[in-house]
Amino acid sequence: MYSPAIQKLIDIFSRFPGVGPRTASRFVFYLLRKSQSEAEELLNSIINVRKAVQVCIFCLNLFEPKNEETLCPICRDPRRDKTLLCVVEKEADLALLEKTKKYKGLYFVLGGLLSPLRKKETERLMIESFLKRVKSPEQFGLIESSFKEVIVAISYTTEGEATSLYLERALKPFNKKITRLGQGLPLGAEIEYADEETLSSALAGRKEV
Repeated sequence: MYSPAIQKLIDIFSRFPGVGPRTASRFVFYLLRKSQSEAEELLNSIINVRKAVQVCIFCLNLFEPKNEETLCPICRDPRRDKTLLCVVEKEADLALLEKTKKYKGLYFVLGGLLSPLRKKETERLMIESFLKRVKSPEQFGLIESSFKEVIVAISYTTEGEATSLYLERALKPFNKKITRLGQGLPLGAEIEYADEETLSSALAGRKEV
């Protein structure tokens, strides 16, 4: 049995994605073996990143504004194709798509996936937030944007498939071209773990639904 202070920190780390109690306990004891200055460096970094990073009002990606910007660098970039909108699950997926240098449109970060076994209020609001931006991007800081194609770049997992189908149905009334990533991504695979070449192929081979 660990002390209450150690157990509390283990419980906190256990909330991290993909981290179980055993891995969380390794994190805690690793930190306890570090010097006071190293522990304070980590603590200050967490505090600073919370202060420095903001959420883009359109795509919901995280960025560090230099002045009073409310849009991230991608959404502010006049060279981006404002007729293309790619919806992804998380920031890591967006970053990987950007690394391919094959996509020049805009993004929207869902921040999660729908579960086929349960429907949460937060999930409904997540989808509604996305649809509002497809319909009226100017209300979220994007001037002269008119999306013609929406790319559903969601992983081919069970929850990813449920989310993609829901998005496709919800987008039908908007009369936009709806496509999904094509060949290259195997069933059950997550975009975050795909290599850049595979993802580039999937982008190039996207199919209309």
